[in-house]
Amino acid sequence: MENRKNESQPPKQRDWKKYFKILAIANGIILLLLLLLIFLPAFSPAPDPPKEAQFDSSDSSEFTISSTKANVNELINAYIDKELNDNSDNYSVVLGDDAVELSGGITAFGVRIPLQMTLEPQVQDNGDLLLVQRDISLGSLSLPNDKVLKYIDRYYKTPEWVTINPDEESIYVAVTQMELENNFHVEVEQFDLPNDNLSFKLYIPNDTFGL
Repeated sequence: MENRKNESQPPKQRDWKKYFKILAIANGIILLLLLLLIFLPAFSPAPDPPKEAQFDSSDSSEFTISSTKANVNELINAYIDKELNDNSDNYSVVLGDDAVELSGGITAFGVRIPLQMTLEPQVQDNGDLLLVQRDISLGSLSLPNDKVLKYIDRYYKTPEWVTINPDEESIYVAVTQMELENNFHVEVEQFDLPNDNLSFKLYIPNDTFGL
């Protein structure tokens, strides 16, 4: 009876059902491979903790620089465009009302999935910045935060002074280890996003002034 029922269906309807099943199977395979790709980094070794910067300020002059979210945000993304630009997984950083927002995407098997991450900045005693993950979304997928961070750590290009800690769900920005021209040294003093109050300590070697 079933065979007769199928034979009674129009050819176009049978073809539509066949193509729908093929599409559903293909989407299932892509989703499965994407999940495997994300979970594989779980077996990678944990990143080394950032080393404490060795800096002697006795031969330098200290200046305090105040700025705004807009100015710092422009500087961050200019750096990303120049030094870290990637044709496959570009990302951008926005200093929001009360958090740092990272947006980008993950490209897997020809499919680009949007990535959104919100991080809470915390200034460290040594002048570095710790970004604690608040929430994260990868398209419509519901995945463990640490797994997505491990994927980002493996496939996103970041500066050497940026350490992604998936197990702690945070990103450590060792600002004090940035290599600046003329041996300048910078430390974060305040990073108050709600009040748009960002300030940094800049140490300039005295020999720069001929002293």
